Amino acid sequence: MPGILVVATTKDGGLSRDTLELLTGASRLKAKLAQPAAAAILGAEVGSYVPSLFAHGADQVYRAEHPLLEGYQGDAYALALHQICERAQPTVVLLSGDVVGRELGPRLAYRLQAAFVGEFIDFDLDQASGRLQFTRSAYGGKAMAVIQPRENVIVATAKLRTLEPAAPEEGRTGEEIRIDVALDAAQLKTHLIQRVQEETTGINLGDARVVVSGGRGIHGPEGFKLLEDLARILRGAVGASRAATDAGWVPSSWQVGQTGRTVNPDLYLAFGISGATQHVAGISGSKWIVAVNTDPAAPIFKVAQLGIVDDWKAVATHLTRHCKELTGR
Repeated sequence: MPGILVVATTKDGGLSRDTLELLTGASRLKAKLAQPAAAAILGAEVGSYVPSLFAHGADQVYRAEHPLLEGYQGDAYALALHQICERAQPTVVLLSGDVVGRELGPRLAYRLQAAFVGEFIDFDLDQASGRLQFTRSAYGGKAMAVIQPRENVIVATAKLRTLEPAAPEEGRTGEEIRIDVALDAAQLKTHLIQRVQEETTGINLGDARVVVSGGRGIHGPEGFKLLEDLARILRGAVGASRAATDAGWVPSSWQVGQTGRTVNPDLYLAFGISGATQHVAGISGSKWIVAVNTDPAAPIFKVAQLGIVDDWKAVATHLTRHCKELTGR
């Protein structure tokens, strides 16, 4: 019986970085729990990912394959994962805090009658109580909350980019357990009709180590062309506040914040962003936040490590020119 069950996801033909981070955290904790760490992998054909799961720390891999699991469908995945958990009997189930995990986590917790913790940034065993505890940001990133569920089973989604994935241990093996999940299309209340892949260029916003964002203070779509140039030079991605996306200046997929994308880059550059609570909640995991705003009382300065009170365009132009000279890009 595993103590921790990591629900694995894939990307570009391999395990996602989110999965690697969760396995790193699970491996760190399994000695304290004195229980093995396991992973669950679901899909139409997922056998090729099993060796990588073992190499990254899983002691057991629960493998569920079914035609209805080809591509994510909430109903099918919830049913299949519930069946895996009934077999594995884990103490805690960890999922990525992406769009899949945010839907699947609460549904699974309901089915298991388990506690649910959303968007944790760290977890550990409390030595005094012997219970797992989770740390997550609160009040728009202004504070940290430590949550210690009392239930015996916990389902939790992670707000990642906080752990450095451990190097794989090539040749490491474990126990592979195949689960014959019982799924019937008639059971499913929702059906996947079409999958549309958004066309993206450059670095994905969620994966970027540098994010250059603009807000209402950019005053229009033209200003974002300068931010795109700076992001290209820094090999980063461009983001935006809700005000900028609602105005139609940039695509909604660029939105950063509680109702948009959560980012955790090494460097977050905020130009003309006031720092509304919902925006700050989406950037609180950034290692460095540099804010540029003409208003010295802008809330963004309260969370920034470096604040510049100046015209955003002057600063961005100066920074772009110098970065271009230094990098030759």
